[in-house]
Amino acid sequence: MKETKQLEFKEDITNTFLKTVSAFSNYDGGDIIFGVDDEGHVRGLPDVKQSCLNIENKINDSISPQPNYTLKVQKNKTIKLTVKSGTHKPYLYKSKAFKRNDTATIEVDTLELSRLILEGKNIRFEELPSRNQDLTFHTLEHKLKENIRIENFNLDTLRTLNLYDGVKGYSNAAAILSDMNQFPGIDIIKFGENINIIQKRATYSNISILSAYEKTLEVFEDYYVYEEIQGAKREPMEKIPEAAFREAIANALIHRLWDVESQIRVMMFNHRIEIISPGGLPSGITKEEYLTGKISVLRNPILANVFYRLGIVEIFGTGIIRIKQIYEESAAKPDFEVSENTIKITLPLYEPDMNLSADEKQIYRLLSKTMLKPISEITPYVDFGKTKTSQLLKEMCDKGVIVREGRGRGTKYSLK
Repeated sequence: MKETKQLEFKEDITNTFLKTVSAFSNYDGGDIIFGVDDEGHVRGLPDVKQSCLNIENKINDSISPQPNYTLKVQKNKTIKLTVKSGTHKPYLYKSKAFKRNDTATIEVDTLELSRLILEGKNIRFEELPSRNQDLTFHTLEHKLKENIRIENFNLDTLRTLNLYDGVKGYSNAAAILSDMNQFPGIDIIKFGENINIIQKRATYSNISILSAYEKTLEVFEDYYVYEEIQGAKREPMEKIPEAAFREAIANALIHRLWDVESQIRVMMFNHRIEIISPGGLPSGITKEEYLTGKISVLRNPILANVFYRLGIVEIFGTGIIRIKQIYEESAAKPDFEVSENTIKITLPLYEPDMNLSADEKQIYRLLSKTMLKPISEITPYVDFGKTKTSQLLKEMCDKGVIVREGRGRGTKYSLK
């Protein structure tokens, strides 16, 4: 057994476990097993009945408010303490709130504590009153009239969208949608053949996220959409599916943390686009649930509702599924990385199957995530050895699927 973010071992019963009780209560819950050392070796407890009383008394005397937990004595003389995520956050130990950072328990910072306080009151950041109440909404008005044919745009319209309250005024969600604001936006960089060549750099911030969204699409179309002459017609072609890019940008805007002074980063390469959004998964959803679309937890439901009404997104919580569906017939697939503080979506070039073998597809998908790779950086990530990898690379070069650059040890491969 090994410790994880949701599992901690304690050989003895000391007050240090109370920090983890706070952390589990404040976030996604977890288990603490007493009578097991840090290496996962079972040591047992001399008196499990008295130990249960000690654990219970320490929690009841030290954690405020009262957390939701259960104790279970196990056959090997260990005790399993299960702590559930609470609804009355923050849960404090010695007037401090804690969280899990991988297998360690650390105190939360001021910003994280304010989030816990809001969550305990069932209030989201987007619902708070905006500091700036002098707002205009020309972009939002234009989009609403264009997409849902409203005739009059006024405070009643904003009330209907939950952007305005007669007592509190405009909300943070309203400010984020307003023409000029103090919120971060989208930072775009387009690289050339390598990261030393920058073809474009643009930052769209302090403006309506609807404008930032449209400007980002314009940059995308400049580099990844082109026309191909077919007979007497010009047919639009896409190197990367625009529908997938639209979905990824919209998801980044409506699911990000807006109380962080950080831009959504869009890095454009010749063979892929990487979209990095501030803020990991919201509480109550796992990585598997996020990737499969089993559960949808909206971090910013007011913004999501506006995007839905404008037809920018379809059904809530289906963004990842739609991106995957768009790439169903492509040799390269989109990639999703979830960390504690970010979500990264990588969209590769859309390529038909090209009659690649299963082994060739492994190499193709690997190369779709980078610019150039030597064989030494390919072999560890495929299911076969260096000799077969080398042969497959040669065959794929002969097919015109990938290209080889350099000689000898300096040889590197990339998608054509």
